[in-house]
This record gives sequence, C-alpha cells and structure tokens, in this order.
Amino acid sequence: MKKKMAMCHSPPKPPSSEMAFAQTIILLFLTTLSAWAAGTESTFGCYESIISFGDSIADTGNLLRLKPANNQPKSARLPYGRTFFHHPTGRFSDGRLIIDFIAESLGLPLVQPYLGGADAALTGRSFDKGVNFALAGATALDISFFEERGIYNPMTNVSLGTQLRWFKQFLATIPEGRNFLQRSLILMGEIGGNDYNYPLEQGKSLQVTQSFGTAVVDSIGSTIQELIKLGAKTILVPGNFPIGCIPVFLTQFEKFSSKKDYDSTTGCINWLNKLSIYHNELLQKELTRVQKLHPHVHIIYADYYNATLRLYLSPTQFGLSKDSLRACCGAGGPYNFNDLVRCGSPGATCCNDPSIFTSWDGLHFTEAAYRLIAQGLLQGPYTTPRFKDICPSVTISSPAAQVYEY
Repeated sequence: MKKKMAMCHSPPKPPSSEMAFAQTIILLFLTTLSAWAAGTESTFGCYESIISFGDSIADTGNLLRLKPANNQPKSARLPYGRTFFHHPTGRFSDGRLIIDFIAESLGLPLVQPYLGGADAALTGRSFDKGVNFALAGATALDISFFEERGIYNPMTNVSLGTQLRWFKQFLATIPEGRNFLQRSLILMGEIGGNDYNYPLEQGKSLQVTQSFGTAVVDSIGSTIQELIKLGAKTILVPGNFPIGCIPVFLTQFEKFSSKKDYDSTTGCINWLNKLSIYHNELLQKELTRVQKLHPHVHIIYADYYNATLRLYLSPTQFGLSKDSLRACCGAGGPYNFNDLVRCGSPGATCCNDPSIFTSWDGLHFTEAAYRLIAQGLLQGPYTTPRFKDICPSVTISSPAAQVYEY
C-alpha cells in the first residue's frame, strides 16, 4: 500500500484546541525537567559528563557552526529536527541521536557542540557536563590519506586526529583536566564509517575500500590510547552499521546487483554488510589488544551492527513499518532516495510519521531508530562488556510527546 507523503516544508494540520493545550502543558513540563537536569549532577552518579568524538551519527551541531552562512549543510534546514527540537539543530535526523539518549539516560544534559564555544556565555552553552567534538563527514583517517588515492571528502577536512587536537586544546583549559576526563564517559564515534562510504560512493571497488580497514582501526586504537594516557577511564567504542541496508547504497548499487546479492529476509545487500562485519571484527581485536595493555580501564564495544540489524529483521516488533528500507525524507524511487535531491532540498518529500521509519534521509536514521539502538546498547545485550553491569541504574525513558512546530 502506497504511503502518503507530504512536502517537507508543508506544515501539518493544526491540532484541536484541547490537544494543543495538552501538548503545551507536556512541553512546559519537559522543558522544566530538562532545565532541572541540566543544573544538577548526574542523576545516577555513573559519570559527571560525556565527551564525544565521531561523525554525523554523533554531531550535535559542529558542522552547522563550522560552515559559513552561505554554505550551510542540509541539517540546517527543515525538516531536520522536526520531531523533537521542532527546528534544525545541526543533527542529521528528525530529532535526537544515540548520544542524546545516552546523555538523558545518565541524567545529563544534551552534549553541546565544541565549535563556537567562545560565545558560550551568549548562547547559554556550557561544557561542564560534556563536550562534543563529533563533526558530520569526518573520517578516522587524515584527509591526505584519501587525497593520495584520488578520494574526495565532500563535506569537511576534519578527521579524528583533528578532533583529538581540539580535545587537547579544550582539556588544557580545564583546571583539573585529568580528573574531569576520569569522571567522564568517552563516546568514540561512531567513526570510520565515512572512510568506507566515500570510496564506495566514488566508485572504488570493494577490494580497495576494504584494504583501508587496518589503517582505519589503527587510527581509532591509537586515539583511544592517547585518551587513556590523558586520564580516560571509560570509553564506549561503536562499530559500524549494516551499511547494506541503507537507502543510499541500496539505490546506488541497485542496477549492478542481482538477486543473489541480497539477503532474502531483510532485502539488504550482503557484500556491503560483510564489509561492516570485517571492520567490526578488526575493531574488536584492536580493543581486546588495548584492553590487555590497560586492564583498569573500561573499554566497551558497542555493537551498532546487530543493535540496528534487528530493526530490519523484525521491524513490526519494534513498532516500525514493514517497509524498513525506504527513507522517510527523500525524492522517490524504490528506497525514496535520490542523490540529486536529498532531504532538505527543494522537491524532497517527507513521510507523515517518522516514528515508524528506520531511515530518515537515506544515510542517517530516525529518532525512533536511534532510541531503539540506544536502548539495545544501554539495557540490552549489544555492548561488550554489558553497559548495565558498569552503570546498573541506566535507563531509557518512554518516548516524549512529539509536537511539530514550523
């Protein structure tokens, strides 16, 4: 049955007066609760702050602040941010990301982007409870690695090494920087996904792309060891997603694929998912090696792959649409993805209910999917060791009331 789509910039029907009043009361309550949480210590006492690195999966506004006003990213436009924030925040989703749900589950405020920190007094931003260095488009490897191989980063020249330098500059401004780091949860990504995405998108073979794996993982591992030297005690390290299930690649490789290339249960492309598995296996071996060198540090592997794959295997079990491979926001085609008319561009369309979609814009996930992934990490079996064994009181609340504002 064909899903009804709405133009991205068209406002929804206004709610009834009774519903509007109820939504206003709920929104005021949530705002007050959020403000209260922002001014307190961590509710559960596990960590006092979050420090994040990564790419668009964790970017809470850095790319938005890095780009000039005349060259803003798609995440600066509606419908990005429509579900929870009711306006664009620089997040590549309709609402909150995994990092946001982790922060909320620890009783901490949402983690503020590092860039533009000089105007924190004007914007009300504070890094006391965490700071986010993740930037959309970032790679684990330096840009020179890709340029030498004829691969172009269309979004940024920022790498994980750049983010580590930013962090060291930031840490130097903290009076008790080492203690601050020891009391923080470090979220190491997701990072490394773009190191495979860009080569694939630009026509490099699977063999060439996969050959970068060791260098990608070495970069992540060396960064983790740098952070441990600086005082890090708990580091959550995500693997890569099942990229054979995302609309951007399903669309790109559709014309080159045969029936045997697809998983009969999910409809995902097998060889792309095997690339993610290859990266994740290399990463876990590296984490095991680093853990042996630093037995008193918590190095936690976050299994983004399987926490996400279950949403494609059994979408209705999680309240998602059976048509889990289509993007909510896009411009038509079997997977509602068109590289020339991406979400946020004129002509793109939006689903009426993002909460039943897995993919938001063909490359990133919806808030609903991110909530389920975060829940699987914090409460389920998708971390090694289990996160709940380290922080037993962590929990993910039920979905907040969604009020659409334009």
